[in-house]
Amino acid sequence: MSNVLVIDVGTQSMRGIIFDEKGNLLHKEQVKYEPYISKENGYMEQTMAMYWGVLCDITRKLTSEHADLMKDVIAMSVDTFRDTAVLLDENNNVLRNLILWSDQRVADTSAPLNSKHNLLFKIAGMTRTINAIRSKVKTRWIMQHEPELWAKVSKVVHISAYINYLLTGNLIDSYASTIGHFPFDHKNKRYLREKDLVFPVYELDLKYMIPLCSPGDVMGTISPQCAAKTGLPVGLKVIASGSDKGCETVGVGCVDGNVASVSFGTTSTVQFSTKKYFEPEPFMPAYPAVLKEYYNPEVQIFRGYWMISWFKQNFARHLEKRAEEMGKSVEEIMNEEIEAIPAGSDGLILQPFWQAGLTTPEARGSIIGFSDFHTRAHVYRAIIEGIDFALREGLERMERRGKQKIDYIAVSGGGSQSDLICQIAADIFNKPVKRVQTYETSALGAAVVAFVSCGVYSTEHEAIKNMVHYTDVFEPEPTAVVTYDHIYRNIYLKLYAKLQSFYKYLEKE
Repeated sequence: MSNVLVIDVGTQSMRGIIFDEKGNLLHKEQVKYEPYISKENGYMEQTMAMYWGVLCDITRKLTSEHADLMKDVIAMSVDTFRDTAVLLDENNNVLRNLILWSDQRVADTSAPLNSKHNLLFKIAGMTRTINAIRSKVKTRWIMQHEPELWAKVSKVVHISAYINYLLTGNLIDSYASTIGHFPFDHKNKRYLREKDLVFPVYELDLKYMIPLCSPGDVMGTISPQCAAKTGLPVGLKVIASGSDKGCETVGVGCVDGNVASVSFGTTSTVQFSTKKYFEPEPFMPAYPAVLKEYYNPEVQIFRGYWMISWFKQNFARHLEKRAEEMGKSVEEIMNEEIEAIPAGSDGLILQPFWQAGLTTPEARGSIIGFSDFHTRAHVYRAIIEGIDFALREGLERMERRGKQKIDYIAVSGGGSQSDLICQIAADIFNKPVKRVQTYETSALGAAVVAFVSCGVYSTEHEAIKNMVHYTDVFEPEPTAVVTYDHIYRNIYLKLYAKLQSFYKYLEKE
């Protein structure tokens, strides 16, 4: 029996997980960390040294305390969160803190693109969307606000690439990890060319980019310098996989055309796998999948289940002592409180745009329908329902654009641990919801790629068949389906258009 080690770098914690070839999670080491350090409201940064230090702590503990499992590890892989750049000097030293994907600072876009591009984007009706993309390019913000530092930049890489560099000494990354505000051609799985229409949007010269490889490629082996710091054996193969969401999709078995992957994570997403490239929204690419021949069109709810953490911190701190006494989490207690609240939260409806989207740059969050009998628990349930309404809207749009029919949902992320949350999703989507043997699905997906790369399985399909096992199925409850469908069609889908003018007004304030 052979094992693989996966380092799963999340926004709020890092996990080192050992899987065997049957998909069994043999051991997990998890370290929670402060998710970001902030200079100003909305600024979210972190040091690269923190991530590397946590990784070394995890691997040293695994190698010292679980040598029996580690001796059978034939390879390792790293998956990370997306859209977070590391700026390097000519010696590959990190120049500044990482500006995280969730950071809300925006770059100045008052300087227009050239007249040709402005005209083309205007004709396509995408001027606001393109400016929204330009404003979120954090390297542009650094160019504008830290020009002396920018002058020292030699390479701009994703956090995944830099971790792989520290492990192997090779500065290379998987194309399935190259997801963010980089000049990247998602359809052709390579960097954009200077003549490509959207190349100027990113204002990043190709000289800053690094070589890319395919998922499953061996990027290198553990170097002696890395082994001294991590405890990992010299020569252990480091396999390219992909981003956390891409690996998650593999980890829930989302490969056939009739299944969608829904992640109840910090960013909540819905995506599926398809061999046909199409944009789920105009100018929103489908991402290259961890499965080599596939793409993952995706719709994101940027603040997703982060909203649960926000709600817990601001409205449920008083439950912490009770949770500790009962040996439960605060989330478990809150889930118990909403079991008695009917579908639809007694008329309370939430639109979960705590952070604006690409094609809705003026969007804000909203809650309507308050009455004097509504409680804190009603708001909590409305958050869960609102996220699912938004994900259902995104899925239906992708089904139409991709001409793909989804029969069931496979769920992942922290929220998927709750039976109630899974049942609410089944009722809102009106589709069966399936849950696999572990909620560590990002790591499981990376393990699938590693085992195929090492020849334990001949194809990803064979690996998924042997490693991904559905253990729970939640069928839609007919009465709740009717209630939710009425709310979704007659209220939720009309809500944004009704509120858009107010959002635009608030945007100017």
